[in-house]
Amino acid sequence: MQVHKCAHLATFRGMRKTQDEAVVRAVAAEIKARRTQLNISQEELAHRADVHRSFVARLELGQTQPSIAVLFRLADALSADIADITASIAKRADTEKRTSNTPGKRG
Repeated sequence: MQVHKCAHLATFRGMRKTQDEAVVRAVAAEIKARRTQLNISQEELAHRADVHRSFVARLELGQTQPSIAVLFRLADALSADIADITASIAKRADTEKRTSNTPGKRG
């Protein structure tokens, strides 16, 4: 039996690299911070961005990440510029990477 050359990728689908985890956590923190700053509920943000409330909850918990299209809708729903949000996410992710205690990290 021949296995498709992409079959091995399914094994790794649920696994993320450490740097990806930092980005996921940064997205979660940034979206939640901006939402709470506007004093709106997850449900209100979901309505404004045309996503499900449970998606917003999982997003803020770092259990999922938005597509580029959804990130644009979230930025609009948060009355923010996409460039500002991505810059803030990048800054948070960089800080997260520098301060995390990843195995094998030398300092």
